Amino acid sequence: MTAAIVPVKRLAQGKSRLATALGRDGAEQLALAMLGDVIEALRATPGVDVVAVVTPDEAVAAAATAAGARALLGEDPGLNESIDRAARELGEAAQDGTLVLLGDVAGARSDDLAALLAALAAGPAPRAVLAPASDGGSAALARRPHAAIPSRFGADSAAAHRRAAHDANVGWVELALPSLALDLDDESDLRAFLSAVPRGGARTRAVLRARGAGAAP
Repeated sequence: MTAAIVPVKRLAQGKSRLATALGRDGAEQLALAMLGDVIEALRATPGVDVVAVVTPDEAVAAAATAAGARALLGEDPGLNESIDRAARELGEAAQDGTLVLLGDVAGARSDDLAALLAALAAGPAPRAVLAPASDGGSAALARRPHAAIPSRFGADSAAAHRRAAHDANVGWVELALPSLALDLDDESDLRAFLSAVPRGGARTRAVLRARGAGAAP
Protein backbone atom coordinates (compact mmCIF):
# COMPACT_ATOMS: atom_id res chain seq x y z
CA MET A 1 0.00 0.00 0.00
CA THR A 2 1.12 3.55 -0.76
CA ALA A 3 0.20 6.38 1.60
CA ALA A 4 -0.04 10.09 0.86
CA ILE A 5 1.03 12.40 3.67
CA VAL A 6 -0.02 16.05 3.83
CA PRO A 7 1.60 18.15 6.58
CA VAL A 8 -0.34 21.22 7.74
CA LYS A 9 0.66 23.76 10.41
CA ARG A 10 -1.56 25.30 13.04
CA LEU A 11 -3.97 27.67 11.32
CA ALA A 12 -2.96 30.52 13.62
CA GLN A 13 0.71 30.15 12.67
CA GLY A 14 0.60 29.40 8.97
CA LYS A 15 0.83 31.70 5.97
CA SER A 16 1.96 34.83 7.78
CA ARG A 17 2.88 36.54 4.50
CA LEU A 18 -0.59 35.91 3.08
CA ALA A 19 -2.24 37.15 6.27
CA THR A 20 -0.99 40.62 5.37
CA ALA A 21 -3.08 40.54 2.20
CA LEU A 22 -6.02 38.45 3.36
CA GLY A 23 -6.16 39.08 7.08
CA ARG A 24 -5.69 36.26 9.57
CA ASP A 25 -9.23 34.94 9.07
CA GLY A 26 -8.75 35.00 5.31
CA ALA A 27 -5.43 33.20 5.52
CA GLU A 28 -6.98 30.47 7.66
CA GLN A 29 -9.93 30.13 5.28
CA LEU A 30 -7.48 29.84 2.40
CA ALA A 31 -5.45 27.16 4.21
CA LEU A 32 -8.55 25.01 4.64
CA ALA A 33 -9.59 25.53 1.02
CA MET A 34 -6.13 24.50 -0.18
CA LEU A 35 -6.26 21.43 2.03
CA GLY A 36 -9.61 20.43 0.56
CA ASP A 37 -8.23 20.76 -2.97
CA VAL A 38 -5.11 18.75 -2.13
CA ILE A 39 -7.08 15.93 -0.50
CA GLU A 40 -9.48 15.75 -3.43
CA ALA A 41 -6.59 15.43 -5.89
CA LEU A 42 -4.89 12.74 -3.84
CA ARG A 43 -8.06 10.70 -3.34
CA ALA A 44 -8.56 10.71 -7.13
CA THR A 45 -5.02 9.46 -7.78
CA PRO A 46 -4.68 5.78 -8.73
CA GLY A 47 -2.18 4.03 -6.48
CA VAL A 48 -2.83 6.19 -3.41
CA ASP A 49 -4.41 3.86 -0.86
CA VAL A 50 -4.73 6.24 2.06
CA VAL A 51 -4.48 10.01 2.48
CA ALA A 52 -3.25 11.17 5.88
CA VAL A 53 -3.07 14.76 7.14
CA VAL A 54 -0.56 15.29 9.93
CA THR A 55 -1.28 18.41 11.97
CA PRO A 56 -1.28 19.84 15.50
CA ASP A 57 -4.51 21.76 14.75
CA GLU A 58 -7.89 20.30 15.73
CA ALA A 59 -9.77 22.36 13.12
CA VAL A 60 -7.45 21.10 10.38
CA ALA A 61 -7.87 17.54 11.60
CA ALA A 62 -11.67 17.90 11.54
CA ALA A 63 -11.57 19.34 8.01
CA ALA A 64 -9.31 16.51 6.87
CA THR A 65 -11.67 13.88 8.27
CA ALA A 66 -14.67 15.56 6.66
CA ALA A 67 -12.85 15.51 3.31
CA GLY A 68 -12.22 11.77 3.55
CA ALA A 69 -8.64 11.78 4.80
CA ARG A 70 -7.17 10.21 7.91
CA ALA A 71 -6.22 12.82 10.51
CA LEU A 72 -3.02 12.30 12.49
CA LEU A 73 -3.36 14.84 15.27
CA GLY A 74 -0.44 15.50 17.58
CA GLU A 75 2.14 17.97 18.80
CA ASP A 76 4.31 19.70 16.21
CA PRO A 77 7.96 18.55 16.45
CA GLY A 78 8.82 20.34 13.19
CA LEU A 79 7.91 19.74 9.58
CA ASN A 80 10.28 16.91 8.76
CA GLU A 81 9.81 14.97 11.98
CA SER A 82 6.03 15.35 11.61
CA ILE A 83 6.22 13.78 8.15
CA ASP A 84 8.39 10.92 9.37
CA ARG A 85 6.20 10.35 12.42
CA ALA A 86 3.18 10.11 10.13
CA ALA A 87 4.90 7.42 8.05
CA ARG A 88 5.63 5.46 11.22
CA GLU A 89 2.06 5.78 12.47
CA LEU A 90 0.65 4.64 9.15
CA GLY A 91 2.61 1.37 9.38
CA GLU A 92 1.35 -1.15 6.81
CA ALA A 93 -0.56 1.56 4.96
CA ALA A 94 2.83 2.96 3.92
CA GLN A 95 4.61 -0.34 3.29
CA ASP A 96 4.93 0.33 -0.47
CA GLY A 97 6.14 3.88 0.04
CA THR A 98 4.87 7.37 0.66
CA LEU A 99 3.94 10.42 -1.35
CA VAL A 100 4.39 13.67 0.56
CA LEU A 101 2.43 16.59 -0.88
CA LEU A 102 2.57 19.98 0.80
CA GLY A 103 -0.79 21.37 1.82
CA ASP A 104 -0.33 24.64 -0.10
CA VAL A 105 0.12 23.07 -3.55
CA ALA A 106 -3.51 23.92 -4.22
CA GLY A 107 -3.46 23.34 -7.98
CA ALA A 108 -2.32 19.71 -7.68
CA ARG A 109 -3.99 17.39 -10.17
CA SER A 110 -4.39 13.67 -9.98
CA ASP A 111 -2.80 13.05 -13.40
CA ASP A 112 0.44 14.73 -12.34
CA LEU A 113 0.40 12.87 -9.02
CA ALA A 114 -0.17 9.60 -10.88
CA ALA A 115 2.85 10.36 -13.07
CA LEU A 116 4.93 10.79 -9.92
CA LEU A 117 3.86 7.40 -8.60
CA ALA A 118 4.41 5.75 -11.98
CA ALA A 119 7.99 7.01 -11.97
CA LEU A 120 8.41 5.65 -8.45
CA ALA A 121 7.24 2.19 -9.55
CA ALA A 122 9.34 2.21 -12.73
CA GLY A 123 12.60 1.25 -11.03
CA PRO A 124 13.84 -0.85 -8.13
CA ALA A 125 13.80 0.30 -4.53
CA PRO A 126 15.24 2.23 -2.86
CA ARG A 127 13.98 5.03 -5.06
CA ALA A 128 12.78 8.63 -4.79
CA VAL A 129 10.91 10.90 -7.19
CA LEU A 130 10.72 14.67 -6.76
CA ALA A 131 8.38 17.27 -8.19
CA PRO A 132 10.27 20.49 -7.53
CA ALA A 133 8.48 23.76 -6.83
CA SER A 134 9.35 26.86 -8.81
CA ASP A 135 10.90 28.49 -5.71
CA GLY A 136 13.44 25.70 -5.17
CA GLY A 137 11.33 23.79 -2.70
CA SER A 138 9.89 20.30 -2.89
CA ALA A 139 6.20 20.40 -3.80
CA ALA A 140 5.91 16.61 -3.71
CA LEU A 141 8.28 13.76 -2.92
CA ALA A 142 7.58 10.05 -3.41
CA ARG A 143 9.81 7.49 -1.72
CA ARG A 144 9.98 3.69 -1.69
CA PRO A 145 10.53 2.93 1.13
CA HIS A 146 9.80 6.12 3.05
CA ALA A 147 13.25 5.95 4.68
CA ALA A 148 15.06 5.75 1.31
CA ILE A 149 16.23 9.32 1.90
CA PRO A 150 15.66 11.62 4.89
CA SER A 151 12.98 14.29 4.82
CA ARG A 152 14.57 17.66 4.06
CA PHE A 153 11.53 19.86 3.45
CA GLY A 154 12.04 23.58 3.92
CA ALA A 155 13.93 26.32 2.09
CA ASP A 156 15.86 25.04 -0.95
CA SER A 157 14.70 21.53 -0.17
CA ALA A 158 14.85 20.31 -3.77
CA ALA A 159 18.63 20.62 -3.67
CA ALA A 160 18.75 19.07 -0.19
CA HIS A 161 16.72 16.05 -1.29
CA ARG A 162 18.84 15.73 -4.42
CA ARG A 163 22.03 15.66 -2.34
CA ALA A 164 20.52 13.15 0.08
CA ALA A 165 19.67 10.76 -2.76
CA HIS A 166 23.17 11.08 -4.20
CA ASP A 167 24.80 10.47 -0.83
CA ALA A 168 22.63 7.41 -0.19
CA ASN A 169 23.07 6.04 -3.74
CA VAL A 170 19.30 5.94 -4.15
CA GLY A 171 17.57 5.85 -7.51
CA TRP A 172 16.51 9.43 -8.27
CA VAL A 173 14.04 10.98 -10.71
CA GLU A 174 12.88 14.60 -11.05
CA LEU A 175 9.70 15.48 -12.90
CA ALA A 176 8.61 18.97 -13.88
CA LEU A 177 4.86 18.66 -13.34
CA PRO A 178 2.83 21.80 -14.11
CA SER A 179 0.19 21.53 -11.41
CA LEU A 180 2.81 20.88 -8.72
CA ALA A 181 5.20 23.69 -9.59
CA LEU A 182 3.50 26.42 -7.56
CA ASP A 183 2.94 26.53 -3.82
CA LEU A 184 1.09 29.53 -2.42
CA ASP A 185 3.26 31.49 -0.02
CA ASP A 186 2.87 35.17 -0.93
CA GLU A 187 0.84 37.60 -3.04
CA SER A 188 2.89 37.01 -6.18
CA ASP A 189 2.06 33.30 -5.91
CA LEU A 190 -1.63 34.14 -5.68
CA ARG A 191 -1.43 36.24 -8.85
CA ALA A 192 0.41 33.47 -10.69
CA PHE A 193 -2.12 30.90 -9.50
CA LEU A 194 -5.15 32.89 -10.59
CA SER A 195 -3.66 33.93 -13.94
CA ALA A 196 -2.77 30.37 -14.94
CA VAL A 197 -5.12 28.27 -17.02
CA PRO A 198 -7.31 26.58 -14.37
CA ARG A 199 -6.19 22.98 -13.87
CA GLY A 200 -7.09 22.42 -10.27
CA GLY A 201 -7.73 24.15 -6.98
CA ALA A 202 -11.37 25.09 -7.42
CA ARG A 203 -11.93 25.74 -3.69
CA THR A 204 -8.82 27.88 -3.47
CA ARG A 205 -9.77 29.93 -6.52
CA ALA A 206 -13.23 30.53 -5.11
CA VAL A 207 -11.87 31.80 -1.79
CA LEU A 208 -9.35 34.10 -3.45
CA ARG A 209 -11.88 35.58 -5.85
CA ALA A 210 -14.44 36.08 -3.11
CA ARG A 211 -11.85 38.08 -1.18
CA GLY A 212 -10.59 40.00 -4.21
CA ALA A 213 -7.10 38.60 -3.72
CA GLY A 214 -4.43 38.09 -6.34
CA ALA A 215 -5.09 41.24 -8.35
CA ALA A 216 -2.15 42.96 -10.03
CA PRO A 217 -0.61 45.69 -7.81
